[in-house]
Amino acid sequence: MNEQEFAELSAGHALSALSPADERAYTAALAAHPEWAAIAEADLRAAAALADGAEEVAPPLAARSQILNRIRQASGEESSAPEQADVPAASAPSTEVVQTVARRNWSRGLFALVASMVLLVGIGWGAGSISEILNRTPAENTLIQIEAAPDAAQASGDLVDGGTATVHWSESLGQVVLVSQGLPQIPDDRTFELWYVRGDGAISAGTFDAGDGRTTAALASGMEAGDTIAVTIEPAGGAPEGAPTTEPIVLIPTTGV
Repeated sequence: MNEQEFAELSAGHALSALSPADERAYTAALAAHPEWAAIAEADLRAAAALADGAEEVAPPLAARSQILNRIRQASGEESSAPEQADVPAASAPSTEVVQTVARRNWSRGLFALVASMVLLVGIGWGAGSISEILNRTPAENTLIQIEAAPDAAQASGDLVDGGTATVHWSESLGQVVLVSQGLPQIPDDRTFELWYVRGDGAISAGTFDAGDGRTTAALASGMEAGDTIAVTIEPAGGAPEGAPTTEPIVLIPTTGV
């Protein structure tokens, strides 16, 4: 187990969200690597601060199902069973969120999301404020995580027809997000495709739509140091041969950033 894997388990342990097997792995890793104790202590302090600072109040009735749905989206799993009716019990969201995460593959990226939701519901934030956070797309949540990472980096470029695009990434998180405005209008049978340009080749990093000329789009994992990020306009579904068929509308080098 490496330090990043331990950090993921540590976050889950702090929220009592690990499965029995992961809890045993966490304990064994901590015993084998006492130098990682600072990570565990920091996570425990953060969880304790949330518990101590949250006044028990009844959350908005829709909070429970909204939070559980967002946790499912963040963990890449959809529910096949209908949600139970919302109940205005002060402890329901915290308990259900932790139990939901424990039933799924834990990742450290969920730590901030779960903690934030528990805190906001616990201290009685208005339904509008909570709704604003819950309505963020997965890519927008990823962008927030990247910006908070100690190795966060970004690079920008201009679109050929005007507009701007900025790539945000964190090597430690292995996440990359493109934020752009001023994208051109394209027909329904076309889509924007993202690329990692490396050497003489290009590797697809996914497609996205931008009906209003704006996007916050997460790239598929696989970015390497020195890659140039490109966007092309391709047939719906992406380039059929796995290689760009048009000239890029933007090229963003990441070398030297």
